[in-house]
Amino acid sequence: MKLFDSHCHLDDRAYDGDLDAVAERARKAGVEALMIVGVDVESAAKAIALAETTPTWYASVGMHPHDTKKCSPETLKSLRRLVRTGGKVKAWGEIGLDFNRMYSPKMVQEHWFVEQLEVAGELNLTAIYHERDSRGRFLDILKSYQVPGKNGVVHCFSGDPSDLKAYLDLGLFIGITGILTLKDRGKKLRRMARYIPVEQLVIETDAPYLTPAPEKNRFRRNEPAFVRSVLLKLAEVRQDDPEHLAAVVWENTCRLYNIDTL
Repeated sequence: MKLFDSHCHLDDRAYDGDLDAVAERARKAGVEALMIVGVDVESAAKAIALAETTPTWYASVGMHPHDTKKCSPETLKSLRRLVRTGGKVKAWGEIGLDFNRMYSPKMVQEHWFVEQLEVAGELNLTAIYHERDSRGRFLDILKSYQVPGKNGVVHCFSGDPSDLKAYLDLGLFIGITGILTLKDRGKKLRRMARYIPVEQLVIETDAPYLTPAPEKNRFRRNEPAFVRSVLLKLAEVRQDDPEHLAAVVWENTCRLYNIDTL
């Protein structure tokens, strides 16, 4: 199987000591491409530098909702400059709203979410969306600014059926993580995953977070190689052939990020 980890954070310091080994394990697991996602200017710059080391690694730039309290017009100018550094930047994100831990005030998050949606649209970049506990506010904003027919992905989807329907109606891709594999936490997601149109599915690790089963029993840190477990569980849930599903999801991810088929 040829796999594409559509969302990971290889720029995280958790990989500073063994990144080469992590990359090799990914290759052995069939993970031939991945998207390294930025969460602020520093991590975006590192994501791009990492992506430049491997032909099938790509990067995104953006300010995570947790970090929007540090955002400014100059921040967005810096991120724009990073986009222009080469052809490795294929998305803007992750951006959105997170009213769970409230690392940044609600109004600040909303302001910079809208500003970044406009920049992503101007630059014609796919948007990578983050949403947690926004109680409908994320969708309200998204419906106002998401351009019909423009690619975007709801990263680490964990909402309810009404959220899912709204995202699908907007034409968004749905990112499935290792949560799908967890016995209790993943029950609701497994029920919904059966009904997501296959052409709107992508898989991701969100590494180093959200380690899937069975790896969760042995490793605290997630890594791109483990996206294989997400794919296998997704195939099981949907009663699909793993190799067929892997091929479809690969094509989906290339389409999501406007990458010529690899």
